[in-house]
Amino acid sequence: MHPMVKPALRRAWRERQTVQFGVTPAHAVLVGPVDTATGSFLELLDGTRGLPLLRERAHAMGLPDGLADSLVERLSAAGVLDDPDEDGPAAEGLRKRTGAFDRLRPDLASLSVVHREPGAGIRRLAARRAMRVQVRGAGRVGAAVAAVLAASGVGRVDVLDGGCTEEGDVAPGGLPAHSVGERRDIAARQLVRRSAPGRPPSAAEYGEPCGEAEPGLSLVIVAPRDGLAAYAPDPATAEPWIATGTPHLYTGVIEATGLVGPLVLPGGTACAECVARARAERDPGWPRMLAQWRSGHRTPSVPACDLGLATAVAGLAAAHALSFLDGDLPASTGARWEASLPLLDWRAERVTPHPDCSCGAAGGQEGVRMADIGASHDTMAG
Repeated sequence: MHPMVKPALRRAWRERQTVQFGVTPAHAVLVGPVDTATGSFLELLDGTRGLPLLRERAHAMGLPDGLADSLVERLSAAGVLDDPDEDGPAAEGLRKRTGAFDRLRPDLASLSVVHREPGAGIRRLAARRAMRVQVRGAGRVGAAVAAVLAASGVGRVDVLDGGCTEEGDVAPGGLPAHSVGERRDIAARQLVRRSAPGRPPSAAEYGEPCGEAEPGLSLVIVAPRDGLAAYAPDPATAEPWIATGTPHLYTGVIEATGLVGPLVLPGGTACAECVARARAERDPGWPRMLAQWRSGHRTPSVPACDLGLATAVAGLAAAHALSFLDGDLPASTGARWEASLPLLDWRAERVTPHPDCSCGAAGGQEGVRMADIGASHDTMAG
């Protein structure tokens, strides 16, 4: 290990013997008490020295024996240090793809802050390359979500949609103006290819022998151009995902309301059928109205989709998807987040498993986030 203070954590002295790494409360770490010699030693943690050399330098600076190891251990536990030499075939493969790696360095810096242990950031970034995500919808929300996921290093992003690109589908970060008139699936495929940092992974990189079936889906994102299908998802559409245990996330814009969630973990959190049953119990007239809307009764010829709202929704949905793919359970797990124009006040509604639903989530234990979100983020490391 060549210990390095995480570059994303800005450093400042709170007072003469206390140094703070990080700015925001979510990631800030206080280290103290720190005398002048120890402060100078902290400057050596730049990833160019291994522990044997750090011990020598600490001894030359008059620091007590064992302090170098102790400080490195405590700073690592506090989430301050990274290991730029993290090994493993996936991490090494990512480093060798120089151009792609440079594109992803800001993402790596963010992951290093979110995941505390040294080397965790690059392991997760490298793992994304072996993942496959399906985005169902290539409108203003879906296309942008697909582009962000591809640009963030997800190895395979498939986009499903029908028809041809229309002028109203065009959006910054999504389908470009020159794709108008092209088939949506082809335009979306080209967008994903342009957004990705490098070539797509081979079958071997997915862990599959050449000629074998393609890798399973890590996640399905339902982002229909008609936001009604995300706001009131059809349980029949989700049946194959429930049967195969495929996680899926709903997102979209309907009228002037954007939504992200719920993220459904089959058998663990509420599914589309749970949502439908709960809504019908609260509002007996809802199923009748929903049947009319789904049949095309008074469907607007041009569904409302504010560009700023759609962009915000796509960004949040992509961030929730990446959090899940990286091994966490984001706030959309078993919950739907909504924001409406003009105030854009994001609010969350918990979606609980329905006891009469066949998905089985009501009989299990709902997932909890892997990170201890209730714990304090400020840690005294010294």
